[in-house]
Amino acid sequence: MNNVKSILESLIFASSQPLTEKQLQQLFPDEAQPELAQIKQALRELSADYENHAIELKHVASGYRFQIRANYAPWLVKLLAENPAKYSRALLETLAIIAYRQPVTRGDIEDIRGVSVSSSIMQTLIEREWIRIIGQKEVAGRPSLYATTPQFLDYFNLQTLGNLPALQTIPELERTE
Repeated sequence: MNNVKSILESLIFASSQPLTEKQLQQLFPDEAQPELAQIKQALRELSADYENHAIELKHVASGYRFQIRANYAPWLVKLLAENPAKYSRALLETLAIIAYRQPVTRGDIEDIRGVSVSSSIMQTLIEREWIRIIGQKEVAGRPSLYATTPQFLDYFNLQTLGNLPALQTIPELERTE
């Protein structure tokens, strides 16, 4: 099992994308491929091994990845010297509406926000791969339906949409109601 754990550690560390349990299993040669239960057990052990480290094994929507714990962010900001992306309130409101009410049309978003949604906001969200068009609503004009993507979940460290905070627990939203 230790060998499986070490192999998984190296695979996840070397990958630029999160890897699922099935993907990890398939990276082993056929004759040495561990059972999925062994993979899951090794991942649990690996996660425990990193419990008291600055790096953690994180399970996000599209698989497992190593990342630096959030409490080390102040030092990383200086090291990376890359200004974090700044998003407008309108963009974040639009993203939140899509995340909580999906699938939604642009008209639905505008009804909730009470103002029109700029094309650049929708384009930015699509380019970041946080949302995508999943179809058209069966009404006159057949407007596009928008929903979040696995990349949205990964970016915000979520496994599922069920991990989003309940709306009533967001203090800023409580003050505006």
